[in-house]
Amino acid sequence: MQSHLKNQALSHVTNKGHDKETDVEQDIILSSSDTGLTLSNNKQDQLPISGALEVHAGQYSDKGRKSENEDAIGIKIPTGLMLTTKGIVSVISDGVSAAEGGAKASAISVSNFIADYYSTPESWSVLTSSTRVLTALNRWLYGLGQDYRDARKGYVCTFSALVFKSCSAHMLHAGDSRIYRFRQGELVKITRDHSTSVNEYTSYLTRALGMDVNLEVDYKQLNLEVGDLYLLTTDGVHDVLTDHELKKMLAVFQENNITISDQACEHFCQQLTDKAFKFDSKDNLSAQLISVSQLPTQAIDDVYHKLASRPFPPPMEVGMRLDDYEIIKVIHQSQRSQVYVVKNSQGEVRCMKTPSVNYIDDGAYIERFMLESWIGHRINSQHVVKVVDHHLNKSALYYLTEYLEGLSLADWMAQHQRGPVEDVLQLLKQIETGIRAFHRKETLHQDLKPDNIFITREGVVKIIDFGACHIKGIAEITTPLKRDQILGTADYTSPEVILGYQADGRADLFSFAVIAYEMLAGEQPFKGQLAKCHQRSDFLKLNYVPVFKTNPMVPEWMDTALEKALSIEPSFRFVDTNEFIHALTTPAKAKPKTTIPFIERNPVKFWQTVSVILLIWSLYLSLV
Repeated sequence: MQSHLKNQALSHVTNKGHDKETDVEQDIILSSSDTGLTLSNNKQDQLPISGALEVHAGQYSDKGRKSENEDAIGIKIPTGLMLTTKGIVSVISDGVSAAEGGAKASAISVSNFIADYYSTPESWSVLTSSTRVLTALNRWLYGLGQDYRDARKGYVCTFSALVFKSCSAHMLHAGDSRIYRFRQGELVKITRDHSTSVNEYTSYLTRALGMDVNLEVDYKQLNLEVGDLYLLTTDGVHDVLTDHELKKMLAVFQENNITISDQACEHFCQQLTDKAFKFDSKDNLSAQLISVSQLPTQAIDDVYHKLASRPFPPPMEVGMRLDDYEIIKVIHQSQRSQVYVVKNSQGEVRCMKTPSVNYIDDGAYIERFMLESWIGHRINSQHVVKVVDHHLNKSALYYLTEYLEGLSLADWMAQHQRGPVEDVLQLLKQIETGIRAFHRKETLHQDLKPDNIFITREGVVKIIDFGACHIKGIAEITTPLKRDQILGTADYTSPEVILGYQADGRADLFSFAVIAYEMLAGEQPFKGQLAKCHQRSDFLKLNYVPVFKTNPMVPEWMDTALEKALSIEPSFRFVDTNEFIHALTTPAKAKPKTTIPFIERNPVKFWQTVSVILLIWSLYLSLV
């Protein structure tokens, strides 16, 4: 394949046949627009990352001695923000010859994985994005193989991919294609073959795309180093070339190419497949080579320079202007930020949040402030406040949200001590919908509390403040900045976050359950002792007080749901907020009544009765 990747924004996916007299090639070229993906290059929407990952890549595929090439290969090197948030993808697939649809399966798996992976939310982690895409691809291929109109064909193929993001390589693998890493003269095979050998010449795949309705994929995350070479091959290559021969060829390649280029990588892949052909390979021949030439900068001065590209606005008063916006009201001023009501020349009213000048030299603070706007642009829910400055050309660091009229949940709770159960449930359902919008983007809010939940005059609940959000996809991007770990409010923060453990959606579930309990009981759970806990032993001493003891209108089945959601151990809670809200709003089925033993109903009277019986029995025996 002659793909020199001169346009780094393009993806090349090939399923190619090659012989001495004819050259038949089928290229599927995908650009960002082809995938239906629009990525803003607006300078206001850039991540605060300095430098970028750079690789050189080449690939080659040949049908070899077969009449048809059932291999497929593809590489995509995006530019701009997508390079930072999604990374670089390299995929290789080998269609199973025994399945008549093997060639189509490999082409589908490569082209669709690349297109669909880049269509997943930027906030998703590599693992989440890739496994979601692979699950759908596998079921599609499996379904094609089960189609009664095409019953003779099976759509089965191997799949091996590398996603290079920030300073890591993420490996995904099913089948017997291989991925190698060559570093400092050492060759390491980082995949394992999913096949079983019957004899010296015959082996069968035990795992592949389209083989079964459920797919198990090997996943591994590897640290990148400048100078690393990653080699992907199909079995037509590595079945005839030993690891020693591959190592020797890579060492010579690195020695002869002090400055590695895309053309050099592709030439190596062609040499590799030619050598496998000469070694009497009977299969299709495909190889990809990726060389890591630069990692995102880890110099804190460079990162801070980019973060400080826009100045902090000073604290402002009513009547002052910033860009096209006039300050008409000061809502909030604290050590960390300021919030104003502003109006532009078109009469549109917005809320403006600005960073505090106290943190003008704090790179981690500036990064987090910029990420507030970034994640706000990407969450679209009726129950999450909207960030509305997508195309605004700003002269300073700030962001705008829709203006809301109403009151905070904290104010509502002050006015409705032990609010009516039905009213509380209606509000909780809306809050849960908003939380779920964050979790769909693989983002934790991490600061759910009544002050960060707003109720409009129309009764619509909106979750506000993105300042403590943990974005899984962004957390994978390496930075020299020391990021804060605990940013939430102690009264509502889950034990695992306080203790420094890795949190998931159940941490937000715990905070949500604290809010629900407080709305129903008029006080916080655990007698308000949650904020005083700093060690695991402190949390284990907490005693749950049933909510119906302070609010008799709350049924017991609702209290059971609350108690489970407030479990100290995350594994004892509900799986997610949706399961919790379902349990909270759905009456439990009545359990058949069971007779409680006398000893449990009245243990004192039980033992008194036993004593009397024993006394009578003793007297009887003495008289006999």
